[in-house]
Amino acid sequence: MAGGKVLRTQEGRIATLTLNAPETLNALSFALLDELAAALDALKTDRDIRVILLRGAGKCFSAGHDLREIAAARGDPDGGAARLGDLFARCASVMQRLPALPQPIIAEVHGIATAAGCQLVASCDLAVAASGTRFGVNGVNIGLFCSTPMVALTRKVAPAAAFELLATGAFISAERAAEIGLINRVAAPEHLAEETRSLAETLAAKLPVALAHGKAAFYGQRGLPLTEAYDKAGAIMVANLMEAETQEGIAAFLEKRTPNWPA
Repeated sequence: MAGGKVLRTQEGRIATLTLNAPETLNALSFALLDELAAALDALKTDRDIRVILLRGAGKCFSAGHDLREIAAARGDPDGGAARLGDLFARCASVMQRLPALPQPIIAEVHGIATAAGCQLVASCDLAVAASGTRFGVNGVNIGLFCSTPMVALTRKVAPAAAFELLATGAFISAERAAEIGLINRVAAPEHLAEETRSLAETLAAKLPVALAHGKAAFYGQRGLPLTEAYDKAGAIMVANLMEAETQEGIAAFLEKRTPNWPA
């Protein structure tokens, strides 16, 4: 959609969503969140798309929520409680859409990813960042603990690393973000798109139904007691084995040939 706050492009089986509000450092405003939710909903049922890339236009990936929009809400009769509650509910809904997608989604990060922008990175399945990128959940520096970004962050990195970021408000480098598991790879800025695209193409070459089953299993078993996790994973593995394409893949392996899968 030309001129929107979220742009969608497609190359082969890979779709790219670009946060397109560079004048606000791609702040996650009401309007941007609504457009991102609609774009993700459309991709969820698009069988032509095997992998999704998420990037930001301009100087950075995303600086988080729009503080001017938040400040303006304080003028509401209730002090902004209802409007701000709606904002965070919309943001949470978008973040939960990402692991629920059948396709893997990869964040391509540059510049900064702060507060809800860092939350967005943590909510993606994979992330590649340019060296020089800075990550943070810095709300505590202005008296606002990043409680909603904390939800995604604590599910991505070790608790001690997450709390240090949340409590100090400090930035970390792309290299440190990779060390703690927030992102997967660091690339030179001039090779960021190439490195992200390479990872996307690797995933796009896999059997989509297998990745969809696997992604559901990955997120579905996390946090469950061990026995329940194995029960859930086993049931999904059986469902995966019942797929005709999977049966063809096994037969091809046994017969030492290339699987005859749909292009």
